[in-house]
Amino acid sequence: MDFAVWLTYLGVITALILFPGPVALLCMHHGLRHGRRRALATVVGGALASLALMALSSLGLGAILATSETAFVVLKAVGAAYLVYLGIQAWRAPAEPMASPEANMDVTSGFRSRRRLFSKGFTVGISNPKDLLFFGALFPNFIDLGQPQWSQFVILALTWLAVDLATMTAYASVGSTVSRWFGTPRRVRLFNRTTGGLFMAAGGALATSHR
Repeated sequence: MDFAVWLTYLGVITALILFPGPVALLCMHHGLRHGRRRALATVVGGALASLALMALSSLGLGAILATSETAFVVLKAVGAAYLVYLGIQAWRAPAEPMASPEANMDVTSGFRSRRRLFSKGFTVGISNPKDLLFFGALFPNFIDLGQPQWSQFVILALTWLAVDLATMTAYASVGSTVSRWFGTPRRVRLFNRTTGGLFMAAGGALATSHR
C-alpha cells in the first residue's frame, strides 16, 4: 500500500490508542493487582478484541451499527453495564496490602488467573461501540479499492496490533511499577475506590454518549 497512507494511518491509530480508555485503565489496574507478566493476558485479550472488531467491520457490521440506532444503543448499554460491573468489583475488593503478584502461584492457578484476565480484556475491548464505529467508518478509508484489499487489511491489522500491544503493555507495566506503593490497607482501599470510580465513570460516559 502507499507509504503516505500507511504513515497517516499510523499517526491516527497511535493517537487513538495512546489516549487512555477503558482497556488502558483495565491493563493498568491488572498490572498493579496481578503484576506485569499476568497482565499481559489482559493486553492480548484487548488486542484480539480489536482484531475481531476489524473483521466485523469488514463484514459490514460496523456500517450496520452506524445506521441502526437500536443496535448502537443495545451494544452501548452492554458495554456500559460491564464497565460499571467492573467498577463495583474494584470498589468492593478487599483492602489487603499488595503482595508479590507472582508469589505462591502454581501452574494451574496461574493459568486460570490469566484466562480470567484475558476474558476481561477481550470483553471490555469488544463491547465498546465507539471502537466498532471507528473500524466501520474510518478504517475502510485507508484501503485502496483499486489494489488487492486482503494484503492491505493484513498490513493495517498488523500495524494496529503492534501499536496496541506496545501501548497497553506500557500501561500494564506502569501499574506493576507503582504496586510497591500500595503496602498498607488504607492505600489499597484508596486504589480500589479510585479505579472503581473510574470504571463506573467510564461506564456512565459510555451510556450517555452519542455517535
